[in-house]
Amino acid sequence: SAASMRETIARHKPPAGAFDVKLGPGGLVDLEFSVQLLQLTRGVGLHPGVARFGVADALENRRCSHHVLLLPVCRAGHPTGFRLTIENVPNSNTAHEVLAVVLQVRAIGGTGAHELCVLLWQRAQEPGVGLWALPGGRLRDDEDVETSAHRQLAEKVDVREVAHLEQLAVFSEPTRVPGRRTVASTVLGLVPSPADPQLPADTAWHPVRQLPSTAFDHGTVVERGANRLRHKLSYTNVGFALAPAEFTVSALRELYSTALGHPVDATNLQRVLARRGVLSPTGTTTRPGPHGGRPAALHRFAESTLRVTDAFAALRPPS
Repeated sequence: SAASMRETIARHKPPAGAFDVKLGPGGLVDLEFSVQLLQLTRGVGLHPGVARFGVADALENRRCSHHVLLLPVCRAGHPTGFRLTIENVPNSNTAHEVLAVVLQVRAIGGTGAHELCVLLWQRAQEPGVGLWALPGGRLRDDEDVETSAHRQLAEKVDVREVAHLEQLAVFSEPTRVPGRRTVASTVLGLVPSPADPQLPADTAWHPVRQLPSTAFDHGTVVERGANRLRHKLSYTNVGFALAPAEFTVSALRELYSTALGHPVDATNLQRVLARRGVLSPTGTTTRPGPHGGRPAALHRFAESTLRVTDAFAALRPPS
């Protein structure tokens, strides 16, 4: 116990100096630290950390390990103290999660109107019960951020048709979530408009411009992801990840207008994308409509991987 340790030290402490206490893998600490650590690891006494958090949480908050060795140090057969060695000391008690901002241009309601939507699930437990959150979870020790995002989208919300996934930003404000400090690595995922993944009952698509009450800082994360998409639509070919395999220019204009949040001229859009080598004609047309008229030509994106097409371009609203 801490008391017996103090008694032993009082009886056998060498007159010249401090007690030999070692904090592995290197560096010396004083006696008071070793007694406090013993209280933490053995639950002895009323150490503030133990009283407030409990032993396990106190160890985490103090960045201590459960691998604690107390080895007697003897001289002439008598114990002169203890050598304290802590193995596998964690560098931090910070948790790491991965959150996915999954966006899709979808028809909302029975009107046929399209919206840029984000995938959210409703929390069933505290903290934040009833609030809507981004899909995600803890980053495993054996996976990178992108692998973790793919796994959790497949396991938790059964979204496997992600055409493009990229790292978005890191959110590390110390109090962004209650309890243990948690750093969030976020990713942006895009689902093409024809896809309609089967979702659990607690998961739904929500218009980005009309978000429900969101948990923690997830509303800010969604806005960051939507802004990233809007910018990249101007200077990359990322539209391939939102569009169907084949489309008319007018349908592509509607998709771009919805994602950007402002009108886009179809003729100008076709001219810009064709000049950048983004679009390819399929050589086919749509079926004639019931009222006749010339069938519209079908196009496809020339590539299905991200490429910067014009680093300084911006698709602005019509003047």
